[in-house]
Amino acid sequence: MTQHTDVVVVGSGQAGLAAGYHLRCQSPDFTILDADPAPGGSWQHMRDSLRLFSPAEHSSLPGRLMPAQAGETYPDAGHVVDYLTGYEKRYDLPDRHGTRVGAVRRDAGRLLVEAGCGTWRARAVISATGTWSRPFLPAIAGRGVFTGRQLHTVNYRRPADFTGLGVPPAGGWGSVIVVGGNSGAQIAADLALDGHVNVTWVTQRPPRFLADDIDGRALFDVTTARRRALDAGRDDTGGVASLGDIVAVPPVRAARDAGLLTPKPMFTRLTADGARWDDGSRSGADAVIWCPGFRPALSHLAPLNLRGPRGHMPTDDTRALGEPRLHLLGHGDWTGPASATLIGVGRPARDAARAIAQLL
Repeated sequence: MTQHTDVVVVGSGQAGLAAGYHLRCQSPDFTILDADPAPGGSWQHMRDSLRLFSPAEHSSLPGRLMPAQAGETYPDAGHVVDYLTGYEKRYDLPDRHGTRVGAVRRDAGRLLVEAGCGTWRARAVISATGTWSRPFLPAIAGRGVFTGRQLHTVNYRRPADFTGLGVPPAGGWGSVIVVGGNSGAQIAADLALDGHVNVTWVTQRPPRFLADDIDGRALFDVTTARRRALDAGRDDTGGVASLGDIVAVPPVRAARDAGLLTPKPMFTRLTADGARWDDGSRSGADAVIWCPGFRPALSHLAPLNLRGPRGHMPTDDTRALGEPRLHLLGHGDWTGPASATLIGVGRPARDAARAIAQLL
């Protein structure tokens, strides 16, 4: 069955909900299609220890402040899920959960959105699918040879899952290699502070810790200032990259200060029982946790043939250059300053909704 609507939003994480809020203000007919069976976006799949690195009042979507979490300065992922669930209900957003979009195609002056339970003909589409469903794994020699566990950031939940790895010697424990920068530091700290496994933290380049007093509020301000400078034709300020690449959240600071978070350079290859470096040194491992990041989840847009370098689609702000009826939202600076954050997605979501209202 084919349904007709003005706008389809694909994805109902924080970006999709912000888009829904601003579309509600503009009053077109719209629907939100989301693959997850429940509200909360990727936050419902995060590790147990994850905390926001901004206080609640600085981590809000447009229209409704996130309430503080009792006893916590920086809310946990469960609190964010509750907030997003309440946000969806508060604004009565027309969200169809458990509806995975397979393809978006051009069709007789409209965009045809094909999902498992039906098809929508829309005058415009906002793709707010983020990156969580498309984890990236680097090509590294020996990855298929390693006999231990390999998992990505998306699969990590808690240190208890790694207790008793391998056959540790008397008084010892199994070993885990964690590969990656910011998320890698946080997961390595989580495991190291727990104390039940030996942790080796590996990074592609020497990590640079941001100052301990910097949190998400400051990062948002720095990112916004960089975008304004570039838009005005001024010199590039460097943005967040000029400050460092590892956010010193409290667990990372604690592990670093305790001497538990000393990085090693990237290994040359994996072996059957661990890793080997250029200098011939080796490290045994029962598990490798890969934290090299993600890629944009855009496979549903493949029929539009818009993909550019590195998998990105060229855009003017959020609007796809090759298809003016399509907007992309929530992919970081590519589609708006800090648009992959709770506090940052509101402005590009507003701009996308306004542009679509003008188009309609």
